[in-house]
Amino acid sequence: MYRYDQYDLQLAAERVAQFSDQVRRRLSGELSEEEFRILRLQNGLYHQVHGYMLRIAAPYGLLSANQVRTLALVARKYDRGYGHFTTRQNIQFNWIKLQDTPAILAELAKAELHANQASGSCLRSITSDEFAGVARDEIVDPRPYAEILRQWSTFHPEFAYLPRKFKIAISGGGEDRAATGVHDIGLRVVKNEQGEVGFRVLVGGGLGRTPVVGTVISDFVPWQHALTYLESIVRVYNEYGRRDNAYKARIKILVKALGIEEFRRQVEEDWQFTKGGPLTVTQQELDRVAAFFAPHDYAQLPAIDAGVERLQRESNAFANWLQRNVKPHKATGYAVVMLSLKKPGAAPGDITADQLDAVAELSERFSFGEVRVTHMQNLVLADVRQSDLIELWHAATELGLATPNIGLLTDVICCPGSDFCSLANARSIPLAQAVANRFDDFDYLHDVGDIELNISGCINACAHHHVGHIGILGVDKNGEDRYQVSIGGSQGNGIRLGQVIGSSFSAAETPEVLASLLDLYVRERHEGERFVDTVHRLGVQPFKEHVYKTATAVSLGLADEAAAHEESLVACYDDPYFSPRF
Repeated sequence: MYRYDQYDLQLAAERVAQFSDQVRRRLSGELSEEEFRILRLQNGLYHQVHGYMLRIAAPYGLLSANQVRTLALVARKYDRGYGHFTTRQNIQFNWIKLQDTPAILAELAKAELHANQASGSCLRSITSDEFAGVARDEIVDPRPYAEILRQWSTFHPEFAYLPRKFKIAISGGGEDRAATGVHDIGLRVVKNEQGEVGFRVLVGGGLGRTPVVGTVISDFVPWQHALTYLESIVRVYNEYGRRDNAYKARIKILVKALGIEEFRRQVEEDWQFTKGGPLTVTQQELDRVAAFFAPHDYAQLPAIDAGVERLQRESNAFANWLQRNVKPHKATGYAVVMLSLKKPGAAPGDITADQLDAVAELSERFSFGEVRVTHMQNLVLADVRQSDLIELWHAATELGLATPNIGLLTDVICCPGSDFCSLANARSIPLAQAVANRFDDFDYLHDVGDIELNISGCINACAHHHVGHIGILGVDKNGEDRYQVSIGGSQGNGIRLGQVIGSSFSAAETPEVLASLLDLYVRERHEGERFVDTVHRLGVQPFKEHVYKTATAVSLGLADEAAAHEESLVACYDDPYFSPRF
């Protein structure tokens, strides 16, 4: 993986020194909170419900064992013993003291980590495919390009104060595993008829208040010219994006206002002045960066391990884990292993300091010392020998990281909600636990099969509820947490936005809404058809009618059942794990 050079090290050290002085001036009163705000946001520091939250970047989702141990140190020494992985492959710490932030950034810098541009109206950290370099459908490993983009975007002097935040994702596989369609710029690696590598560029995607799937602005930009082309896109946005209204300041609004043809014309016009200029990437530079991501020294291994096959026949628990949490690897005899951060009773995406230390140790034992973060809020050990799968399964089980639910209903994508976030309208984490309690039968979950449930606590859509097979949006109605349900969203190559089925539901009702949706799906599905495929085939209306027909018998279910689920939900809300950890 990439290692900092002298320029990276110097930038990190100077940023720590700079922010240390800014914190000193804020604590002394020389800077007001309003003056300090823009400075702290550039360093990933938010002010949330209970105090400061620090977001740390994991560029394109890749961490070394040493970096994971540094995150454990931060959790243990400066937070309350845990962190939260986000849908943008970052990690957040929710209980940071302002006076400690310079020391935290210094610890991060020693491990070649940072919080630069993890917030603010700037080019945010680059995200990518968690299976980069090991996926069988990969066209080209996108990580060298992602690293080049990281270097280009870091402290870019022209784009330090954009109209709003700006997010870029890159995917190198035949299947889009980086949600490129809902980013300000999405890059898909492609090859033209001559076999040359380039990018299919999408622009103007994004979720939040105005969800939009990005539009193709170019079917093929040669990799050598990607930086100049992207710079032209951001320059047009920087010049014409709205700054008078934060809700209308994203590039998706500008693209819609101008129309894609006019926006493309302006980008192409600007590009003519820079194409072939100093930002053109040379083969020498690509080779230099790509050397950091050279394939590991894989051993020559048999395609099938006899011990794994035997335990798979003998143990349903192991067989379920293999089915859901182990993915194919391009190298014979190896596998990609997903570590689930969705154990029942745990807040989705949360991980303790002890678990972080253990994951670092597992990565060194089983996966060349590397850990991947997914935008589904799980972790990946990407290079595991099949002969090590049994030992890894036992170790992950002891750590609570082997729940066999990857891709199932309880693999919930969930934001922190109003327990932590000052922008949220409703609580997300207790609802995720209520869903886990309601659907605790793994046989049923495996029968239902692949389904994505995304829960956002507000319209900002940090949990990407718009593209969940089932999306839940928390809303505040007269001081009560209510939840709006949408269905039919999807990620990947066929990315689609979900449709709302109707008015919002109470927290107690929402798990039963899910049960009603799944009831109709199980009844109407064709063989091999996923929930989202059935929704697309039948349309939303039958599901809506079924839910509200079910709801007529006491606001969603029988009175005794509703009372029981209310009691269960209250228990989730009162559980110390889900309450703010004072």
